[in-house]
Amino acid sequence: MDLFDVARENILQRESPLATRMRPQTLAEFVGQTDCVGPGKLLRRAIEADQLSSVIFYGPPGTGKTTLAQVIANTTKAYFVQLNAVSTGVGELKQIAAQAKDRLGQYAQRTILFVDEIHRFNKSQQDVLLPAVEDGTLILVGATTENPFFEVNSALLSRSRLFELRPLSEADIIELLRRALQDRDRGLGQYRVEIEPAALVHLANTAGGDARVALNALELAVKTTSPGPEGRRSITLQIAEDSIQNKAVLYDRQGDKHYDVISAFIKSLRGSDPDAALFWLAYMLKAGEDPKFIARRMIIHASEDIGLADPRALEQAVAAFRALEVVGLPEARLALAQAAIYIALAPKSNAVVRAIDLAMADAATVDVPKHLQDSHYPGAKQTGRGQGYLYPHDFPGNYVDQQYLPDKFKLKKYYDPRE
Repeated sequence: MDLFDVARENILQRESPLATRMRPQTLAEFVGQTDCVGPGKLLRRAIEADQLSSVIFYGPPGTGKTTLAQVIANTTKAYFVQLNAVSTGVGELKQIAAQAKDRLGQYAQRTILFVDEIHRFNKSQQDVLLPAVEDGTLILVGATTENPFFEVNSALLSRSRLFELRPLSEADIIELLRRALQDRDRGLGQYRVEIEPAALVHLANTAGGDARVALNALELAVKTTSPGPEGRRSITLQIAEDSIQNKAVLYDRQGDKHYDVISAFIKSLRGSDPDAALFWLAYMLKAGEDPKFIARRMIIHASEDIGLADPRALEQAVAAFRALEVVGLPEARLALAQAAIYIALAPKSNAVVRAIDLAMADAATVDVPKHLQDSHYPGAKQTGRGQGYLYPHDFPGNYVDQQYLPDKFKLKKYYDPRE
């Protein structure tokens, strides 16, 4: 590389988007995805020991797939080749495989092939890779936003370890934004930025777990804001809203607004108003409320305010919670909305909550009636335990009238369903 090439690379690096410039170079700089690359995790150990086998990174944009590949490139002693599936043909893949075989035979150097958007490879392209991956000539590192079980050759997939990357948390993105604001070499440190905490939170929250979106919005906010008299650039919430093209929803997950909005949501469900329930659900999701908190509240409500008036309401709420765990946001908003609509339209009854609360109020240390006591251990019947118990299945209709409550409460009625 001559001086002209070096100068050109420096210009490209300087003019590239902030998200590209701030891309972590080492595992120590990498933020998030602790399930995959946290201390002691398999992938981290493999990268640090330079003993990586073929892997496929699967997850939404901006979660670190390409970044992890770059970290591997910076860490490994293997020869690293990077391709984009969109612009790579079968001929080029055959040539890369042949060169990797020569490299391994002549210099005992492995070759790592990173394929971005690997789901765009057709069957022929994937079939070309398979023999080289199978015999270890190539170590494949694939990245995809699509489900690899649907888009990647099953034979190729079976020879690779799959790692699913999740959207970054608000805290992860805030950490990345703060780094960018402080870094004078690759980031925005030279601009002397002052940013309102609410603006920082809004950028992180609105990015939807995508670090690239948040970083590029921050760069736009900083570079389009004129410095003040002292040379500092002040980024307000309004500037952040304009930069990421999304208005902030006033919401404090630890304060009154949090409790007021969830109260409005629950009362809308109880009041059988699906439109209001959907509005408050959307309000919470847009404000960044923990969706599992919302799902848990619907599970509680399904028993508290509906109960046996429609037992399927609980099934809907639990299914929504499970869907949230399986697919995550934004797709799981559909399951949450479905459950909210169903619960709002379901017939209402608070008989279950009244019943358990009445029973809890009476629950105390009492003697269990003799005929209900356990009689299975040796000598129990000699003390009269279980004596007089009527086995319901010995009677017509599998039912027989007998006392099950303690004597003190034998006339109590806890469950009292009403029309």
